[in-house]
Amino acid sequence: MPDQLSRRALLGSAVTALEVSAQRPAPAGKPNIIVMMFDDLGVRDFGFLGARDLQTPNIDKLAAGGTTFTNWYSCAPVCAPARGALMTGRYPLRNGVSGNGRPLPPSEKTIATVLKSGGYNTGLCGKWHLGSTPETVPNAHGFDSFYGFLEGCVDYYSHRFYWGEPKRANFHDLWRNRQEIFEDGRYLTERIGEEAVGFIRQRRQQPFFLYTAFNAVHYPMHAPQKYLDRFPNLPPERRMYAAMLSAADDQIGAMVSALESTGQRERTLLFLVGDNGATTERRAGLGQNLASAGHNLPFRGYKFSTFDGGMHVPALMNWPGHIPAGKQLSQLALTADILPTICHAAGVDPPADRKLDGKNLWPILTAGAASQHEFIAWAEGPQLAIRKGKWKLVLNGVTHDGTPEGQKPLEGEDAVFLSNLEVDPGESRNLRRENPVVVDELQTVLMRWRKEVETQ
Repeated sequence: MPDQLSRRALLGSAVTALEVSAQRPAPAGKPNIIVMMFDDLGVRDFGFLGARDLQTPNIDKLAAGGTTFTNWYSCAPVCAPARGALMTGRYPLRNGVSGNGRPLPPSEKTIATVLKSGGYNTGLCGKWHLGSTPETVPNAHGFDSFYGFLEGCVDYYSHRFYWGEPKRANFHDLWRNRQEIFEDGRYLTERIGEEAVGFIRQRRQQPFFLYTAFNAVHYPMHAPQKYLDRFPNLPPERRMYAAMLSAADDQIGAMVSALESTGQRERTLLFLVGDNGATTERRAGLGQNLASAGHNLPFRGYKFSTFDGGMHVPALMNWPGHIPAGKQLSQLALTADILPTICHAAGVDPPADRKLDGKNLWPILTAGAASQHEFIAWAEGPQLAIRKGKWKLVLNGVTHDGTPEGQKPLEGEDAVFLSNLEVDPGESRNLRRENPVVVDELQTVLMRWRKEVETQ
């Protein structure tokens, strides 16, 4: 691949000291921080969210011992922009990752960059999807160590990417730092978990930040038989999806066990979040109908859609003794909020030389404060959307529901679609005629927002 790292070596130059595990003295009192992200996960596809046909006991335990969010949104309905916003605390239009295939600019500061400056050791296990050139890979964006893949997905066993245009299709994509490695036949979800456990066990003397980005449950739909055997009575597509999710849940359980056995559990803050909603894509190469795999109900739309099914994602936080257990919060929250919240917990200043869109969630978590977001907004191709209070406005909405009609923007009056999410979370009824003043206000705010983020 011309834009990727060399297949033979450390690309360009030797690994610098910054790319090797930094062994600075540990600042007193700083917690370890782990962010876990799922890929193309259904909006309600955890046991604690009501999915009775799935098995996620380790995730459910984290939810019971922590705080969950009922109105958490991704910053985008698709992979790379959602991840760029997580890393930077900034909207995709502001940080330069406004679509898949756009790398995170070297000038952007990531969570890893910020925490490294505060004495943290930083690691990534799993999916990056924010650049594959020497200046945009994880090691160039603040990560001391990296195990995983650079593109949007890979085969779970061969670790090859084979979905792009002919000139970009069928290449191997598994790396340790800047060196390509080969582990043919090893199931990627398990390998990501094993690497994460190893990272935890090897870093007891220094606070760490670990970003664990599972490929699951993104296509291709692959799982070992032992996980499929847990779900003998599910339809084929849902069974495979359940098996893939169960494998990832096992790895999360192993990570928590590693924290406990090394005496680090009580000083580790955990985040778990989805990148976007479930997908109806048919690119797995195995003929599955993915609309039967992940579930986004009661919300409308799927991955790529600015209706809530594309962006309303599961999220939880867990830190024993610091974050309330068994609490459910309804305040608006955004994946970009993770960076400033982490900075607060770590006692590290967030970047002061640029506009951040994320807000520190600590007042919400500990004092029940109102959301600091006056509104949140999205742009995905021709689609624009804004949520302010109970109101959600979608312009040129596309449901991406797997039907031919669902691949096209809504037309006529529905091209401007207003919903009251308090009474209609499924965005089924267009209220634009009854509320023209609300439509005008939201459109004004939305256009002002787009102009502002595109110019900064």
